[in-house]
Amino acid sequence: MISPVALFLLYLLALNLLTFGLFWWDKRCAITRRWRVPESTLLTLCLVGGALGAKTGQGIFRHKTRKEPFRTSLNAIAVLHLTFFAALVLPEFRAAVFQILEAITLWIFR
Repeated sequence: MISPVALFLLYLLALNLLTFGLFWWDKRCAITRRWRVPESTLLTLCLVGGALGAKTGQGIFRHKTRKEPFRTSLNAIAVLHLTFFAALVLPEFRAAVFQILEAITLWIFR
């Protein structure tokens, strides 16, 4: 069985690649004046773990760098994620997170 931490890291990798790809796709659509990815979709993907892919895509593709309140919302989500990962150095917080990940893994593979 896959470990809870490995499963979580795979989830984050896949989600960030998807979010990065959607920033690329949305930029292409903006240039060619086609249907765009809704900002709510992009922000939701960021909130559930894709903030790194979003910030990377934003920088590389120069996409949505001046759009408010999108820019502020994305930055707030990135700070939230950084705070969460920084809090993992606290033993009690890390233990609680690992318990949650283990419970989710057991639920997925039951």
